[in-house]
Amino acid sequence: MPAYRAPLRDMHFVMNELLDASSHYAKLQGCEEVTPDLLAAIIDSGAKFAENVAAPLNAIGDEHGCKFDNGKVTTPPGFREAFQQYGEAGWQALGIPAESGGQGLPTSVGMCVNEMIGGANWALNMYAGLANAPVTCLIHGGNEAMKATYLPRLVSGEWGGTMCLTEAHCGSDVGLLRTKAVKNADGSYTVTGNKIFISGGEQDITPNIIHAVLARIEGAPKGTKGISLFIVPKVLLNPDGSLGERNAVHCGSIEKKMGNKGNATCVMNFDGATGFLVGEPNRGLNCMFTFMNSARIGTAIQGIAHAERGFQGALPYAKERLAMRSLSGKKNPDGAADPIIVHPDVRRLLLTAKVFAEGGRMLVHYLARELDIVQHSADKAAQDAAEDRLALLTPIAKAFITETGFEAANCGMQVFGGHGYIAEHGMEQNVRDSRISMLYEGTTGIQALDLIGRKVLLNGGVNLNLFLDEIDTFCTGNASHSEFTAPLAELSKEWRTLTGELGEKAVANMDEAGAAAVDYLMYAGYVTQAWLWARVVVLASTKGDADGGFYQAKIHTARFYFQRILPRTRAHLGSLRAGSASLMAMPEALFIF
Repeated sequence: MPAYRAPLRDMHFVMNELLDASSHYAKLQGCEEVTPDLLAAIIDSGAKFAENVAAPLNAIGDEHGCKFDNGKVTTPPGFREAFQQYGEAGWQALGIPAESGGQGLPTSVGMCVNEMIGGANWALNMYAGLANAPVTCLIHGGNEAMKATYLPRLVSGEWGGTMCLTEAHCGSDVGLLRTKAVKNADGSYTVTGNKIFISGGEQDITPNIIHAVLARIEGAPKGTKGISLFIVPKVLLNPDGSLGERNAVHCGSIEKKMGNKGNATCVMNFDGATGFLVGEPNRGLNCMFTFMNSARIGTAIQGIAHAERGFQGALPYAKERLAMRSLSGKKNPDGAADPIIVHPDVRRLLLTAKVFAEGGRMLVHYLARELDIVQHSADKAAQDAAEDRLALLTPIAKAFITETGFEAANCGMQVFGGHGYIAEHGMEQNVRDSRISMLYEGTTGIQALDLIGRKVLLNGGVNLNLFLDEIDTFCTGNASHSEFTAPLAELSKEWRTLTGELGEKAVANMDEAGAAAVDYLMYAGYVTQAWLWARVVVLASTKGDADGGFYQAKIHTARFYFQRILPRTRAHLGSLRAGSASLMAMPEALFIF
């Protein structure tokens, strides 16, 4: 089983060199003390927890899984103790505002720790991540009494939390939900309904779980306009704040699933449970989306985590495994064969995993930087600009990075050949665990519709054009690096043209937008990461051979991206320009087998 090592050198490069963390934090209110030394101390400490506590439990979680018995869930050995250490170390409170009991550090710092712990053990990491759902909802919509009651023990990691949206008859279309809430004389609500796919909905890690639940108040309008948000605790509280009687919310079963077996995916039954309204009636989605947008970026981190794990697992094996001779002559003449890293296709697999891990990391940290600005900047214009960039790039990041993260995980397994298919090396687990990232928090198709529909066409392309202007300015200012900036500038121009074409087609037939959506998003993802890799080249070119070849490796990796990965835009371009006819013309009756 390959040992996980936190990619500290690359994380410090992205944050401190590429994104200039010192200057960034100095401009934000309450973040001035986040110096490079403090940042390094936090990240290094998080790396130790990831490597020494979370990583050893990864295979154990997969092997043992979660057990269900009469409404109770038993998590894998070691998970409870690891989560307790996580809370005691203050990791749960890292990015929570100080006034809400947290450490008040910028979101970007928390995302570094999230990637490392997630890369070490995503199933364990999810118990902590989902606890942020009720925290965020309470911060943005809870009254002072609710905050005082629940936040301290959620933020400390004493209690767990969930996000309860999905129902069996409706996935992402939450407007169809049937869970209902009836107001009681004391101001509380009686919540009745069933939710599925609830990560950590029941567990033996914490004595209480606070569920953030979407439901429709009796008599509310149909659709999304009639949805409200409620806090529903697993265990009700006594007047003194101690744990009281069990609430009428129970786990009906846990799913038998492909991966992430260390995290319980639950069917939750709310059988007249007592809940408490968060925010205004019928405005539940407004409050919930404050968490869901950051959750989508958090899911993109999962793509990075599995890409990194795929690369880390495969690289030592490729250097040590001997098989066949190099096509260009012996490279290991004293051995029976050459190490497989000399073979072009093995290098293709390794570089593909590497380029998606590092490229995804750059994009997520760029977005985390924008989240910092939204949350901490005193400059309203800067906040608005950051909101616009987040609106455009969040669906790209969530979908593109999880798609390419899954590809990278498969590349890592492929390097092992048949050995990758068996459990011993952990590569097949990495593939299985990564697959869910393309499904939850909105599938790739839903993210693509959000991008092309709401974020581009309905926006009149304003945010897109501002982003492409930024790319164009970069290309013009760095024309001396024409190997990278010239093709990037052409793609920026093409992206504008393509968007205009799709807009015209969509006016006549919206199926044209739907048919093009996924190809459009993937095209956008490849171009966006090309911009980031070009920025890396400009920076690395000033460093020479410093740092043991780290910067030279960056340039080589960027060249691989531009020559071997970026041409994928041609296939996506041809597909999306093909239109909707071949998809929509065939009658449903002809879908037969």
